[in-house]
Amino acid sequence: MTSAELNIRPATPADRPAVERLWLLFRHDLSEFGGQLPNPDGTFRSERLEAAFSGDVGWAPYLFGLGERPVGFAFVRGLGGPTRVLNSFFVVRGVRRGGVGLRAVREVVARHPGEWEVAFQDANAGAVRFWRRVAVELAGDGWKEERRPVPDRPDLAPDVWVSFRYPSP
Repeated sequence: MTSAELNIRPATPADRPAVERLWLLFRHDLSEFGGQLPNPDGTFRSERLEAAFSGDVGWAPYLFGLGERPVGFAFVRGLGGPTRVLNSFFVVRGVRRGGVGLRAVREVVARHPGEWEVAFQDANAGAVRFWRRVAVELAGDGWKEERRPVPDRPDLAPDVWVSFRYPSP
């Protein structure tokens, strides 16, 4: 399959089971950087997943697919406010570094023009490279980066936040 077959679309309630399975992979990947363990039933915390599918107009879930195969998702929040947040973003390892992530971000962000923020962890070298590249691709020199404490988690290193406007002025 090629990235030409990639489709990025709003996720529907019918997509939820696939997104839930991808969510487990996403949370598993992130557990390396925050030390989170699965719940006793093998799941991970899922309040963002719940919020994304709640029907709240401030949230929008997206599903990425290659043909009929789900390969990632994004949750956007803050749609009713001045700044949109790419709250959760995931691409399966089998298609990483092939342009899927960049294309997916570009399409999701283009659907909601305005101010954007994305958080990631300094310890996640792949995310650091990816999100800085995204910022340059989407905003040129018009982006900034800052570190903010993780709410209610003083034991964790601050998150890195990238902010930009799309389309850039």
